[in-house]
Amino acid sequence: MRYEPYHPALARGRPSWLVAVPFAVVVVIGLGWTALWYYAANTAEQTIAGWREREAKIGRVHACAKQTVGGYPFRIEVRCSEPSLELRTEQPPLMIRAKDLLVVAQVYDPTLLISEFAGPMTVAESGQRPMIAADWVLAQASVRGLPSAPERVSIVFDKPTFLRAAAGGGMETLVRAEHIELHGRVSSGSATNNPVIDIAVTLAKTTAPALSQYAVQPIDADITGVLLGLKDLAAKPWPQRLRELQAANGRLEVTKARVAQGDVVSSATGALQLTPRGRANGELRIAVVNLDQAVVALGLDRTLAQTANQVSPGLTSRLSQFAPALGNLEKSSPGLANSLDRLVPGLGSIARGKPETGIASFIASLGTPSELEGKRAVTLPLRFSDGMVSLGPIPLGQTSPLF
Repeated sequence: MRYEPYHPALARGRPSWLVAVPFAVVVVIGLGWTALWYYAANTAEQTIAGWREREAKIGRVHACAKQTVGGYPFRIEVRCSEPSLELRTEQPPLMIRAKDLLVVAQVYDPTLLISEFAGPMTVAESGQRPMIAADWVLAQASVRGLPSAPERVSIVFDKPTFLRAAAGGGMETLVRAEHIELHGRVSSGSATNNPVIDIAVTLAKTTAPALSQYAVQPIDADITGVLLGLKDLAAKPWPQRLRELQAANGRLEVTKARVAQGDVVSSATGALQLTPRGRANGELRIAVVNLDQAVVALGLDRTLAQTANQVSPGLTSRLSQFAPALGNLEKSSPGLANSLDRLVPGLGSIARGKPETGIASFIASLGTPSELEGKRAVTLPLRFSDGMVSLGPIPLGQTSPLF
């Protein structure tokens, strides 16, 4: 076989339209993608408008100084400069303002909205100085679902600081944290028919010195629960929703609540409901590691010592009615107080007139020995009775009504 070299002049001619096919395909894809982007952008805008309309029905009016849409070609970005939220149902009405808000949705999933807030944020009555101010390194929120059928909501803060107006002027720290997360999702039912809501809260290195002496030292918490008894997720004021929840015998089941502060670690489970007066009712079983430190951190030693000091002066006189030797414990029978401690730990110290030294032992005697994370613990009942809180038989105080 003889080899014949190729010569361009001998090549068969190709149709010229084939050269334009790749370019036409690219143009068609580009036009299709652009149409998809504009459709998704319009859907995202409608979703945001729907959320605003839903909020406005219950007196929460959202506004922007300026709103722009961008992000082409791969996502939709709606930027709101100087966002504000007016809470008209509050008396007097409150105005919340921030610096900037960016809402992002993917072209292929425009019903998942991810928002990023730029601080600082202020909360104030009309014409008044801020009651609360806040700032953070990062603040994000995500919402899954349509305005008429929300499925999931999450809020995340990195290094937030919340301040409140101090009595003498200026601002004082309300809450400061390394990280805060809040999550809620519909686990069963639907937004329109008996939704069951899973709730999760995470706190990392959180302090709240203005709220409680206990919260001066950093606290880590991981709390999960289930909220049952809601009729629907229709937009309505919180007092109305809580009244409906109470009327339906709804409850919050705490499935896990771990709180750690230094060497003190506690874990709680139980259920809470609302009474017709809007106060908490129910019981939590709390296991505590290093209860003696927890008693001091919570200030229970001081509170109970004051109560015991009012009781202890008359304690020995009442005991002497049963046995004359009990009228003067230290002089007549030095070992008798120790016997009382063996009977009820801490009772001997209370009888001696030194209740502060026996409070932790007394509280521990009210619970049962247990184990938490491989360490010895004491399990105690924390009871709520129409808002009155007690640790076993020890009253701790009254909670405020929620509606």
